[in-house]
Amino acid sequence: MIAMPNATERTGPAPGTPPLVQLKGIAKYFPGVVANQDVDLEVRPGEIHALLGENGAGKSTLMNILTGIYRPDAGEIIIDGYLKTFASPIEAIAVGIGMVHQHFKLVRAFTVAENIHLGWSETPRTISPQALEARTAQLSASLNLAVRPDARVDELSTGEQQRVEILRVLARHARVLILDEPTAVLTPSEARELFKALKQFVAGGNAVIFISHKLDEVLEISDRITVLRSGRRVATEKTSACNEKMLAKLMVGHEIVLDDLRARGTEAVAQSGEPVVRLRDVTVHDDRGHTMLKRISLEVAPGEILGIAGVAGNGQKELSETLTGMRSIARGQLMLGGQDFSAAGPADFAKFGVGHIPEDRLRSGLAPALSITDNAVIREYDRPPISIGPWYRPRAALALARTIAQAASVRVPNFAMPVRNLSGGNQQRFVARREMRIASKLLVAAYPSRGLDVGAINTMMRYFVELRDAGVGIVVISEELEELLNLSDRIAVMFHGEIMGVMNTAGADIEQIGLMMGGQGGAAPSRAAAMVH
Repeated sequence: MIAMPNATERTGPAPGTPPLVQLKGIAKYFPGVVANQDVDLEVRPGEIHALLGENGAGKSTLMNILTGIYRPDAGEIIIDGYLKTFASPIEAIAVGIGMVHQHFKLVRAFTVAENIHLGWSETPRTISPQALEARTAQLSASLNLAVRPDARVDELSTGEQQRVEILRVLARHARVLILDEPTAVLTPSEARELFKALKQFVAGGNAVIFISHKLDEVLEISDRITVLRSGRRVATEKTSACNEKMLAKLMVGHEIVLDDLRARGTEAVAQSGEPVVRLRDVTVHDDRGHTMLKRISLEVAPGEILGIAGVAGNGQKELSETLTGMRSIARGQLMLGGQDFSAAGPADFAKFGVGHIPEDRLRSGLAPALSITDNAVIREYDRPPISIGPWYRPRAALALARTIAQAASVRVPNFAMPVRNLSGGNQQRFVARREMRIASKLLVAAYPSRGLDVGAINTMMRYFVELRDAGVGIVVISEELEELLNLSDRIAVMFHGEIMGVMNTAGADIEQIGLMMGGQGGAAPSRAAAMVH
């Protein structure tokens, strides 16, 4: 288990102490892509060093080089003043470099306790599952990151999986801890507890490299900030000399003007008529028969955005899967456009006009090993113009892929390369634009801005506004209350698989929403509150 120092205040390293990490002149090239070019980075003992940049700026590639996943094409890695080369992540871990990746590295068929202890030198050779779970529970409590030690990873929400990843790496005594979007799936209180643990961690002379797009968090937690743009380092500054506007401009190269997303154009479709989707007393079970959704009743009108707020793991994943036909209903009724879809499958939902941006884009929204073109047409491959009768038309498929990439502002050097080669943010925008093509009636978006930079988030939200104004109903699931308040017409709050209440966004009480997210207050929505006209 990780040993936390007692110190609460950070002290600087002794004079003459070398940086824990120095990257000098790092370059990395992929076919048609310059991922990193002449990048320098210095991380000192006792500091939290933030790494910022747009999606595709080269942050993940740089960290993959530091952790031994990639070999640099040029440049040097210096650890504690000594030149190092890493042939594998094992060699990086051996010198105390650990990383929590944006895309998880867990064994989905194993339990939480098994994942945390797998490959760990401190795991006893002979130990019972109960003892493993007890050790995991102790570690979880010590770091204030709640997990279920006996749960299988494939049963967990994305937020719960993220917590397991953080626990797994912290347990291995990392001296340099790299966190890629660590708070994307944490509640504000969980993020505060994580920040407290990180400050304790660096107080012992360790260091943290903190990758995030949440500029307010970066300003709160970090000591220094390095900004990458188009694969190059453009600045390294003390955090005390920075502000959000300055950092955003450094990241994108120009000023960012945020849109008023709730404003409707004069030609926007009015919210009226038959609900595009209606849930009536819907109950849903998981694969083990546990109740995940309990008597859910919701309605979404055409041209309305309904926000779903709640702490990760409270049924949001199951709700998104139910609304898209991926999970069957045990009891209750699901209506689409006045038709009963309670027993329908995903293909029926898609044919009706339901698009889905899943919370785990790489596992549920994409086929990572297939080409960008294949992933672009995966929803439309069996219909014109991609297919005419039994004949598949590659040129038409490529043309559609180019159209989606252009609409999503994703630069693709080679449409034949695997989609996993795109950055996480580019994957997200690509999936979103693909799903918008089929979302003629309803779009279900789970954590759509996760992992996106400030400019890309604003672009993503504009996508939703376009659909809303065209009369499409939209369900947005997010833990970012500010995002939901800026975008949604109404907000429904979930807790333990139930709807605690539904409220109009105009005049919504943020404190009351917070209480409802924790299971307090709220009431079942009335018929009048269930729909906006």
